[in-house]
Formats: sequence, C-alpha cells, structure tokens
Amino acid sequence: MTAEFADAEPLIDPPTTAEFRRAMGMFASGVTVVTGLDDGEPVGFTCQSFASVSLEPPLILFCADHRGRAWPRIRKSGRFCVNVLGEDQVELCGRFGSSTGGKFDGLGWDLSRWGVPALRDVLLRVHGEVRDVHVAGDHDVVIGLVRELEPVTEQQPMLFYRGRFGLGERRPGEPGANLWSWGDY
Repeated sequence: MTAEFADAEPLIDPPTTAEFRRAMGMFASGVTVVTGLDDGEPVGFTCQSFASVSLEPPLILFCADHRGRAWPRIRKSGRFCVNVLGEDQVELCGRFGSSTGGKFDGLGWDLSRWGVPALRDVLLRVHGEVRDVHVAGDHDVVIGLVRELEPVTEQQPMLFYRGRFGLGERRPGEPGANLWSWGDY
C-alpha cells in the first residue's frame, strides 16, 4: 500500500449504530454470565463477547460495558467466573441481561473456592483473575488469567444470532429480540 492511500479519507460514511449491530448480528456467538463478588454481594452481567486468547499462559477475554453497574464492581475485586450458558437457560440470560431487579434473588448459586459466585447447571465455569483492561469505545476489553476450568453439564450451548437465541425459529416462551438493545430487529 502506498502512502497516498494510507492517509486517504474513505468516501463513504461509517455505519450507523443500527447498521453495525445488524451486521455483527450475522456472527453467531455463545452466551455467558460473568459473575463476581463485591463487599460480600454477588454481582453479574450477561456477556456474549468471550473468547480464548492464549494457551501459555491460559488467557481469555471478555468485553464489558464500562458504564454498567456490575463490571466496575467485579473489576474492583479482581476475580470473576465466566459461566457458559446452555441453550435452555434463556431465563438466566435475561435475568443477568436486565438492568432491573435482583439478579441473584431466588437463584441457586455457590461460592467457588476462588471466592466468586458460580452458577449452577451451566456448561462450563471459567474462574479467573483480571490481568489487563483495555478501553475500547464504550466497552472494556478484559484479559483474564484462567485459574480453573470447571466443566459442569453436557448440553447444547446457547447461541445468539441475528438478535435471537438459536439458529432457527424462535421457540415458544422465548423472550423477544429486545435483549441487549436489539429492538431494531
């Protein structure tokens, strides 16, 4: 690439928020709930941006809205658990994806040996410590050092695709497509 093209301004406008959300929705992702403990109180949030980063050392990443209420509290504690959801855990996903209500009210969970809430009946629990945090727009990219992998159940994973759960038609009883501000679908 020559220098004249590297500095050239594109002749098209960048995508709008709605266009970007719609396009990125074409990438199916798994769904997790990231949990932590702050001053003895369990906190957590639904997260679909989760991936492995490195085998040596074992590192993962997740993205968290730095304007949210739960992430700053988890960051302060420095420890977390990524709970990978199964396909039938739509209610659990919605509970932690909501900005209202007591997310842990009436919910069965256990305190892990790492001192963080571990949700029951998930596919996998990834226990870790915050290693690095990089600000990226309205989110933080969190790099975590994995301390323990804890497979829990064998079931199909929850997938999020085009603003809905799963790859096929919406199932009876499944919430609408307005979770996580996907209301424009």
